[in-house]
Amino acid sequence: MSEAKTVLWTAEDAAAATSGQATRSWAATGVSIDSRKVAPGDLFVAIKGPNFDGHDFVAKALEAGAAAALVSTVPPGVPGDASLLAVEQDTLAALGDLGHVARLRTQARVVGVTGSVGKTSTKEALRHVLSAQGRTFATEGSLNNHWGVPLSLARMPEDSEFGVFELGMNHAGELGPLSRQVMPDVAVITTVEAAHLEFFDSVEAIADAKAEIFEGMNPNGVAVLNRDNPHFARLLAAARTQGLSRIWSFGSHADADARLVDCSLHATCSAVTAVIRGERIQYCLALPGRHWVMNSLAVLLAVKALGADVAAAARALSTIAPVKGRGTRKRVQAARGAFTLIDESYNASPAAMTATFAVLGKIDPGAGGRRLAVLGDMRELGDRADALHAALAEPLRAAHVDAVYACGPHMRALFDRLPAALRGAWTETSAELAPILAGAVRGGDVVLIKGSLGSRMATVVDALSALDKQTEKNNNGSSPAADTDQTAAHGHKG
Repeated sequence: MSEAKTVLWTAEDAAAATSGQATRSWAATGVSIDSRKVAPGDLFVAIKGPNFDGHDFVAKALEAGAAAALVSTVPPGVPGDASLLAVEQDTLAALGDLGHVARLRTQARVVGVTGSVGKTSTKEALRHVLSAQGRTFATEGSLNNHWGVPLSLARMPEDSEFGVFELGMNHAGELGPLSRQVMPDVAVITTVEAAHLEFFDSVEAIADAKAEIFEGMNPNGVAVLNRDNPHFARLLAAARTQGLSRIWSFGSHADADARLVDCSLHATCSAVTAVIRGERIQYCLALPGRHWVMNSLAVLLAVKALGADVAAAARALSTIAPVKGRGTRKRVQAARGAFTLIDESYNASPAAMTATFAVLGKIDPGAGGRRLAVLGDMRELGDRADALHAALAEPLRAAHVDAVYACGPHMRALFDRLPAALRGAWTETSAELAPILAGAVRGGDVVLIKGSLGSRMATVVDALSALDKQTEKNNNGSSPAADTDQTAAHGHKG
């Protein structure tokens, strides 16, 4: 028998939280704002967006099994006896009220995670290690913006023992309101790097925007900062200005509270020795790369700040898996031989690109194989975009990459910087690049695919994955089932 779902909201509780009026009694075991993803028992919140109005999909959500719908007006076509929660305010504000009450009623210890690079992966690592120690709720995917955060809060069960929330921004003034909603007991800033420069005058301004995460904390909270980052002092000052006295740091710096002593980097994992607030710990990290080693220090320091078991969390890091689009690996059995596909298609920045190239450099291709870097544009870099793309030539060389396939106008600056021997192909779009790469890949290759979400590098991932399916079709004489995973990457900010 399947385990009964936890009731998140009764009609009475939701009405009290939103100052709304419930048309009848109901109980919701989930909260959704997407009628395509409504599960039986969900409370469907009809959000009005710039391109759609959720009220147009209320009837569909109820037909899909929604327990009720939160609306500001009763849409046509909805039965008179439907289960509704009617509010006089905007439904997004009402969702915020649900999130606010959910945060107030729980006794969970809550951590907020932000940073220019590594937010989602660090959030997932915290979910992974804390879940073994207590009932843990965490943001789904990258729901880290002005509607993703209240939605996530509204989904948090009252009996949660730990809460892990990702907070994102690409403009100044966005993170503070999110932090005041989450009210983190612990705030982690993974790093500050050149990202979203299109919207900021400098990286220092990005640091100031990331420091807004402190605004929702009380003075007893703990800030977890990257001691090796050039903007550490700036973040430290911001935390102190906000009234925080418990400011812990991680990194290789001698004064870091979570200090890296030694690490051995391998193609698929890393062996780490660290000192966490005076406790020496050795552990195996199942995700490769020095950047992941540093993020693991942030994870363990946050675990310490939450009052959980650091040693147990370190052991759990040996079983962590990468997030989809952020380092997942697949062995593709193609007609010209098997090759390794590394999917980093979800997002990109100069720092993330460099870190990923270093991981690629640790992987030995198979017999006759090559290291191939398949790269799409990094977005939101402003006037420095071409220069930052061109600067990737050196880390590619250092990683002993054999050929680069690229797409997008800014990647042209990199492609032109490369020596002729490294130039695989360049195209304007990922759709044009995909068939070229599919025809070029061969057995033994290690193929890294990376770019910002807007570069649509998942198109290339799908094209190479289809080589495996085509082989299956040729071998079995039948066509494989179509891939129906059309999950939209909504709610993400940096």
